[in-house]
Amino acid sequence: MKKDNKDRFDVSLLEIIVCPVTKEKLSYDKKNNELLSSKANLAFPIKEGIPILLLEEARKISHS
Repeated sequence: MKKDNKDRFDVSLLEIIVCPVTKEKLSYDKKNNELLSSKANLAFPIKEGIPILLLEEARKISHS
């Protein structure tokens, strides 16, 4: 399934949005289409190009 431009995440948003838990910068995981908070160990989904920064929507991640 081909993604439309409206589904693409605008990486320039990384300059202004922060983790709702730690208030630190997020990183973009293009492969999983998520924003990662390494300090909080959370991955926030991106749906239709929009980051969903709700704790209820985040998944826990572990660093190996």
